[in-house]
Amino acid sequence: MKKQLSPTQKMLNAWAVTMIVWSIYRAYLGTSLPIWIDEFIAKPLVFLTPIYYYVTRIEKQDFLVGIDFTFKKIKKHVLFGLIIGGAFFTTGMAVQYFKTGNLGLLPITTMVYFAVIALASSFSEEILSRGFILKRLYEDSGSVLSSVFIASFLFFFLHIPILFTDPNIYGFTLIQVMVTDFLLSFTISLLYLQRRHIIIPILLHAFYNLSIYLFIS
Repeated sequence: MKKQLSPTQKMLNAWAVTMIVWSIYRAYLGTSLPIWIDEFIAKPLVFLTPIYYYVTRIEKQDFLVGIDFTFKKIKKHVLFGLIIGGAFFTTGMAVQYFKTGNLGLLPITTMVYFAVIALASSFSEEILSRGFILKRLYEDSGSVLSSVFIASFLFFFLHIPILFTDPNIYGFTLIQVMVTDFLLSFTISLLYLQRRHIIIPILLHAFYNLSIYLFIS
């Protein structure tokens, strides 16, 4: 008799398909396309389409419920995300100032553009990594530590294609970003499990992305 796959195995298979498609996309196109194509077209298609199918067709539940997005207490969650994310971003500005003697701020239109890009990127990545992967790992295992560690490892692995194809990230900066990615994911995962709303990791990740765009890239 054919062994039936567990919910976690099915979920990880869906993630593996997403990772393979994303790696192929990066291998052939690298960073040659404008960043807005990656964040507004490629990532939503590659990251969110399989998740939507899995949640609505395989699990047979509402998509927003399946990724922990509800309108209950949403203002409170948004405020929490803005405060923590803003503190993180301010820390990045302070580090930039002490390293270079200036804040390295760009024209307001450019900063707004990067902010929108950062939000779009975090939207797709967090729905995949937290609303889909971590949510199901935790519900299946009941272990905060193991589910957070595995989700953070998969989040880090998801970034390998871009880390090794971006010419602006190399040497010590590459190591720094890799370590920071994992630690950021671990922290965001813990906050997500505490609050159980996807908007919080989206906002925190967006502030982190914006810091990368403004202070490292």
